[in-house]
Amino acid sequence: MHSVLHRISSSNMEKFEGYIFTALCSTNFLISCLLFSRVTREQRVPYMDEIFHIPQAQKYCHGKFNEWDPMITTLPGLYLVSVGIIKPVVWLADLTGQVVCSTAMLRFINLLFNCGNLYLLYLLICKLHLREKTRTTSRRVLSALSLSTFPVLYFFNFLYYTDAGSTFFTLFTYLMTLYGCHKASALLGVCSVLFRQTNIVWVAFCAGTLVAAKMDEAWRVEHTKKRDEKSPPSQVPLSFSGAKKVVLFTLEFLTSPSHVKAVLLVAWPYAVVGVGFLGFVVLNDGIVVGDRTSHEACLNFPQLLYFFSFTLFFSLPVSLCYHRALRFLQALKKQPLFFLFVTCVSLLLVWKFTFVHKYLLADNRHFPFYVWKRLFQRHELVRFLLVPAYVFAGWNFLDSFKSRSLFWSLAFLACLLAATVPQKLLEFRYFIVPYLMYRLHMPLPSLTRLVVEFLLYTVVNAATLYIFITKSFHWPDSTATQRFMW
Repeated sequence: MHSVLHRISSSNMEKFEGYIFTALCSTNFLISCLLFSRVTREQRVPYMDEIFHIPQAQKYCHGKFNEWDPMITTLPGLYLVSVGIIKPVVWLADLTGQVVCSTAMLRFINLLFNCGNLYLLYLLICKLHLREKTRTTSRRVLSALSLSTFPVLYFFNFLYYTDAGSTFFTLFTYLMTLYGCHKASALLGVCSVLFRQTNIVWVAFCAGTLVAAKMDEAWRVEHTKKRDEKSPPSQVPLSFSGAKKVVLFTLEFLTSPSHVKAVLLVAWPYAVVGVGFLGFVVLNDGIVVGDRTSHEACLNFPQLLYFFSFTLFFSLPVSLCYHRALRFLQALKKQPLFFLFVTCVSLLLVWKFTFVHKYLLADNRHFPFYVWKRLFQRHELVRFLLVPAYVFAGWNFLDSFKSRSLFWSLAFLACLLAATVPQKLLEFRYFIVPYLMYRLHMPLPSLTRLVVEFLLYTVVNAATLYIFITKSFHWPDSTATQRFMW
């Protein structure tokens, strides 16, 4: 009797959650539409990178698939999806004239991706936090809503940029991996790469989670045999001997034919995508298509430190608390040599590997321009003085993954390095997917913390949209209206 009642109440809860989520999606879409109409009224003509994206999409709309703007650096995923959505709608609604593939119609595609992102984030949260299924309806729903309004991502829903679609296909790829649909996941991974080539890193991450699961299993078996209870499989050993042990185990695992075979049996679709991507890189003579001069890869290690700081700011309401700060001080006391070593390495990386892109110094329409000018260029020592803050931000980031297994954490960190370090330009848009991945894997925060996070995001969104719409300016040598943006 009790179990029957429990089943009925849980199915009612699920129905209730479904209704709440549907209402939330509708409200979110309505508010976004109102904001969209305001932004489009103010900025009718293509702005910033749209001057390349919109004419290219319009060429595709008119069937000119062999014409390509050499200034565009990404693959044509956004334009193909836009045409794939717009053409049937135009045919069904019998639309003609200038409205077809107009700036507003193309921008609207990203508003659809925004709805998709909200739904995918919700499904990912449900899948990743299965153990916390009971009594967490409001937390799951609010988490998804909050993350879909993540300021850097949300802003680009109103312009014709690749970010909304790129995030959509990357999240979809990962969701399919979690559900064990690896062929579908690899196919969606190809779509995400067609939006932005660097998404190959997140396809690799999906494969990496499978490899990590096998490695965790083998590690557990080995340590059960040895009865070595000192290093539980879920903890990253912070000693040099621990690191050596992990490196030797990894080499042993990757050179064992039986282990490699077991991994390939599951992860072969991702391997096919990886080989295909390598073929593209060889034929294209690099990752970037079009204008290569502005997108040269380099070892910009401080990018990782900037990402940690960026993450600390945006996850402040959900990641930082009195107990965590106390734990950091205890860790400092317990392992002073380790933290001294990390600080010295960070200082060295900041000293020798700081690269500054010409756009960062020249383009005063972007917020990073002002961060760099007002903070980093104040004095040449500022970048070194920030290192203790970076160390804390990095520790806070890693501390959130305490519940994750050792090899999963290593796979995530490897992909995070690959996604951030080669980028010469400090561009907050490049941090969207790594941040969402980090935030999705954190333990579900309390309702109060989620409300504060949502309020922080709302305030930042309101401020950035207000500045974009009302604080326009002109350059002395141009009549075009300029606006501030991420």
